[in-house]
Amino acid sequence: MTTEKEKTYELLYKQLQALIEGEQDEIAVMANVAALIHETFHFWWTGFYRVIGQELVLGPFQGPVACMHIAYGRGVCGTAWQEQRSIVVPDVEQFKGHIACSSASKSEIVVPLWKNNEIVAVLDIDSEKLATFDDIDRLWLEKVCTLL
Repeated sequence: MTTEKEKTYELLYKQLQALIEGEQDEIAVMANVAALIHETFHFWWTGFYRVIGQELVLGPFQGPVACMHIAYGRGVCGTAWQEQRSIVVPDVEQFKGHIACSSASKSEIVVPLWKNNEIVAVLDIDSEKLATFDDIDRLWLEKVCTLL
């Protein structure tokens, strides 16, 4: 049986397909993807960090100000990049090495974006509530990232 969350993601996915179809500018696409996800789910922070050299650099986002640079292997974003996988964190206080850009952030999900077999960015979403994200979020957000 399909949950309400899954139905929302399915609609979001279809909206994103239509929204970004034919757009070549990656920053413009990231900006609208972050905005639509943020607007749909009302997360605390929704955005992208782009791989530039040996660090992640803040990209388009929705929410309060954020860390501008994250080292490879640091925090949830840097760890997802290093381990080349999505990471769901129910309680950021329990994640060793978590970077506290905002004390309001309680849970987080990070999904890598791949291009030509390498990670070029990560989608980072924070919630002000504990245990916001689960495998449904991970699966759908990984699918969303394949659109990019």
